[in-house]
Parts: sequence; C-alpha cells; structure tokens
Amino acid sequence: MSLFENEHTSEKRSLEAMIQKRLGRRELLGGGLGLAASGLLGGFITNCSQSDATKPTPGIPPSPRLTAELRDTLPLLGFTAIAPILDQSFDRVMVPKGYRAEAFYSWGDALVVGAKQALADAKDSAADQMLQAGQSHDGMIFFAWPNDPSRALLVINHEDIESASLHPRGQTRDLAGLRPLAEVEKELAAIGVSVLEIQRNKNGLWERVSASRMNRRITATTPMRLSGPAAGHPLMATEADPFAQTVLGTMNNCAAGRTPWGTYLTCEENFNKYFANRDEADLKSRREQSRYGISSKSEEGWDSVMERFDATLKTERPHGAYVNEVNRFGWVVEIDPFDPQSLPKKRTALGRFAHENVGTLLAEDGRMAFYMGDDSRGEYIYKFMPQDAFKTQSKLPAEDLLDEGTLAVAVFHENGTGEWVDLVHGRNGLDRSKGFMDQAEVLVNTRSAADLVGATPMDRPEWITIHPTNHDIYVSLTNNSKRGNGEAQQALNAANPRANNIYGHIIRISETNADPHSRTFRWEFYLQAGDPLHSDPLQRGTINGDAFGSPDGLWFDKLGRLWIQTDFDDADPAYTSHIGLNMLLASDPSTREVKRFLVGPKGCEITGIASDAELKTLWVNVQHPTLSYPSSDGRSRPRSTTVMITKEDGGMIGT
Repeated sequence: MSLFENEHTSEKRSLEAMIQKRLGRRELLGGGLGLAASGLLGGFITNCSQSDATKPTPGIPPSPRLTAELRDTLPLLGFTAIAPILDQSFDRVMVPKGYRAEAFYSWGDALVVGAKQALADAKDSAADQMLQAGQSHDGMIFFAWPNDPSRALLVINHEDIESASLHPRGQTRDLAGLRPLAEVEKELAAIGVSVLEIQRNKNGLWERVSASRMNRRITATTPMRLSGPAAGHPLMATEADPFAQTVLGTMNNCAAGRTPWGTYLTCEENFNKYFANRDEADLKSRREQSRYGISSKSEEGWDSVMERFDATLKTERPHGAYVNEVNRFGWVVEIDPFDPQSLPKKRTALGRFAHENVGTLLAEDGRMAFYMGDDSRGEYIYKFMPQDAFKTQSKLPAEDLLDEGTLAVAVFHENGTGEWVDLVHGRNGLDRSKGFMDQAEVLVNTRSAADLVGATPMDRPEWITIHPTNHDIYVSLTNNSKRGNGEAQQALNAANPRANNIYGHIIRISETNADPHSRTFRWEFYLQAGDPLHSDPLQRGTINGDAFGSPDGLWFDKLGRLWIQTDFDDADPAYTSHIGLNMLLASDPSTREVKRFLVGPKGCEITGIASDAELKTLWVNVQHPTLSYPSSDGRSRPRSTTVMITKEDGGMIGT
C-alpha cells in the first residue's frame, strides 16, 4: 500500500448535493460471525492510563456461546476512545484504558526450525532471512485448528522491503549502478508470506510455537504453479519456463483473503517496481507493461544482477528471454496453510492488477463472489464469480473452483445504482478487433479490458470487506490527490466527487437480492474522511466521531463491528495539526459512529487485522515504523511487527 501522496490542486467543487444524495441513512443489521486472529512478542506498549505496562495479564476465561440474543446485548463501541497523537517522536502503540498490546511477531524473529534471531546490526545473510520473519507485515488471516481450539495458524503477508533496516548500510550500488547480489538475494527473502503455528498457554493466551513443522516462509524465490486460463499461454512463457507452468516467487503481497474451503489468498500489488524494460519504444508498445507502470529503470535495481527482472525483449533468445516475466506477477495466489509441502497457485482467472485484498461473499446455496480492488489512482473495483458453487459434500476438489468463472468490473451511476460488466473474451467489445485474442489476453491485460468496457475510475480502491449478516460490501477509497486535475482518468464522477481527495472515503455496496452473481447493485457513501477543522469545507468530511483520513484496511469482526485502518504520510501538513499518527478505528454500521481504538508509532502504517474465534484476542500489524519500535529505545533498528491486543479483564475486544 503506497503512502498518501502530497500533491495539491487548486480546483474546488461543491460536494454538498452529491454527498447528501448518496448518504442515505438506512438501517443495517448488526451481528454475525466473522474470522479470527493471532498474537505477539515483547516491545514497548502504552494504554491511555500509561500506568500498567508492567501489570500481569490475566488468563482468558472461556467465552459464552455467541447467540443472537447475546450479540444484541453487546455494545459495538464499548471502549473509551483515545485521543489523536500529534507527537512526531511517539514510538509506541497506544490502546484504550483496560487493554494491553504486546509485540508478537517482528521482522527478524526466528520462525522455521533451525532459524536464529536476526542480528542487531542486520548482517544476517539471505539464507538467514529465509528462515526469519519477513518485513513490512501486512494482511493476515487466523486459521482455527480443526478439532482443537487451543491451536491455530496465523498467516501474514510481508509486502515490501525496508532497505534502510534490512542492510547494515541500507541499499548500496557500485560505481556502475549495479546492486550487490547478496543484498538483492536478502531482499527476495524478506518479502512474501509467513505461516506460523500458535497455541494457547496455560493462562489461555496465545503464543508462538517455535518448533512447529507448520512454520514456513514463502518468498520471492518459492516455486509456484500457474493456474487458470493464462497458464501455458505464450504471454506467460519465458526462456526458463517455456511451457508457462511454474513461476518463482510472489512479491509485494499486500492484503489477503480466505476461501470457504480454508485456504489463504495473498494479493500481489506493486510488482512493477522490480522490473525494467530498457527499450522505451518496445515498452510503450506493450500494454501488459506500460499499463502497469513498468519503466525503463527499475526502482530496486534487481534487474542489474538478476536477468529475470530485465523485461527488455531479446529477439535472439527463446521467448524473448524474460520479457514476459513481469506478466507472471500481479495475481491472487492461493496457499494451503495446513500443507507445508503444497505449492502455492497463482489463480489467473481472478485477473492481473495491483491486487489489494479479497473479500469473499458466500450465499446459502454455495454460490460465491470474490471482490477485489486495484490500488492505484483512477483504477477499478472487480469481482470474480466462480462457475461452480462451493459444496462441502462436493466431489469436485475445492481447489479447482478459482480456475473457472467470470471476472467483472464495476460501473457506478449517479443515481446510486451500478452494474458489473463482464470481462470475458467475445463480450462487451473484448475481441480480436480490439487486440484481445483470447481470454488469457483479457486477464493478462485486465486494466486495458476494464478501460475498454467503461469501468468507473476510483480513488485508489483498497480493502473490501463483507458485512457478516446482511452481506453489504464496504470498500475503502484511500485518497487521490490527482482527482479533478484535468486528466481524463481523474475526472470527477458520482462515486469519487471530491477534487484533490487527500482524505479518501468509504463506499457501501448492496448487491441486488444479496446475490453474489448479481450484475446490478446499489451504492452509497458510508462516510467521507477528513479533518473537521480544515480551512477548506470540502476537506472536512462527514465523519460521525473521531477524525481520520486515508482509510485503507477494512474488516468486520463477528459482531458486525467495522474496523478501519489508516495509511497516510504522518509528516504531511494535512495530518499533523489535528489527525496525528496512523490509527485503528472501530465503527458501528447502523449509526456510522467512529471511535479511535489504537494509534501506532511514528512513520508506520496500521494494516492487517484478525481475531481469534472468541474475539478475546485481536492482532494488528505495525508496518514500516521509522524510529525504533518495537524496542522503542531510540537506538535499535525499527521492525515491522504483528501486535497482539487483549482486554485486561479477559473480555471480548471492543465491548
């Protein structure tokens, strides 16, 4: 998830009519069942009283059965909101009074059996890093252990490299601009996914299992299988993989999702930064590169020492050498967390773009939809509808359900309705006359296909989450400083009406008849984020409660409480005066009230969220802190960290 941009335009436009038109205040059902979360390790943590950092944490008693009656009696926002933190030297995690937060799993922690803890000077090798926690913790999912409530798996994405911390002296290059191979190899090992087993201790608290055979790292060098319509296609073939069946690695794994059959979906986002096509004329002619932000010079310089990241056409080599390697990234990857020997699969039927997360809607009859956002300014919202329904008694292996189905893209209309337009070869103009020879070309060039059918450009669509009982779909539109700047792709539209949208907004979608396969829907603004004290009325937002901007992570817990995570540049003047550092908030969908629950250390993004089945433990990720968190000693290298949050009285989170 890229940080909030710091650009401003002078164009202004009144939003009153448009916002009021779409801010219908219809009642929503509360309650429902959700997913779960995980745990943490040491570190400096703070609550509002700042007096109980050394208090022992009590054991967690068993939860009563969550009936509909009990759910109705539990408050969704039953905690005291914390104040914003404006202090640019703050280097801890703040939670409400009565809660505790502990660092649970930080970059460099030993994970795989035989691993060692990372060295303080970052002189660990790539081989060491391959067995340790990666960097830039992001999306994560809690997987309950079958038939054993005391065990679970926590699966965590590692989105990006934090090179200033990863290497003793940060990234280096020689006089010719070449990167040291050892540094690049360590960077390849620092991104991807962690799978870790956790268990309850004698006090009922979750802890990591250091000797588990289930613990593993998946990195940018892990073999993966290509699956679905684009597997085996010429656009996916390289000199090293002429049959387009196997690819090495996954990268820039942003957020995640889970399938009804219990597998993990990790999303490849900003993969473009690792590749370069040095032939600018050829680059411009390849929409599968130019439309995805590939340039003639890579950001990280991996291509200087590893040829597979050089996307320049070499006509004398089989399959043009590695010109197609970039096409093998930008997919949703399915991982079986309970089978350490299984190969991850890149599910090409779900389209290729800067995937943020996957929100899953499952109907009673087993039909499904998987909702996805393309996290770039002016990009789109998609859903994939598998051809076959999920049946627990089906003879069809559930793992095949993501290979056949229909990908569609959203169009938002001014009257509060919308439609899903199929991205299928032979429909809606996606044919040979427009350069789409088959379905694989549609999927490799998903963005171009969506352009052609007239999808609505959005303000950086990021996380998508589904209400657990009424199945409404919530989408975070993080921000877009280019909206209304005169570019055609950034023109104001009904769903993105605010020029220079530096604070972002959240949209709520209701499928017709709550049908996952519906091609029509209704939509409204859930809220416009902003600073209520801003000098520009258009930037004040419509928040009922605590102010925030740049909503990113969205997640519903089992009670139907909406959690909102933020990702903005906390040094930007738009945030320093009143909003402060990045945070986690909770919202009641029926009233739209918002309360601040957590604030993170300077420089971090708050992202990734999960809970255990009883909602007694909440896990949240602190990504790329810039001071010294979680040591918070003013000296140590900062480490991205998964944080575990519990109530001191052992109660349910948020109540």
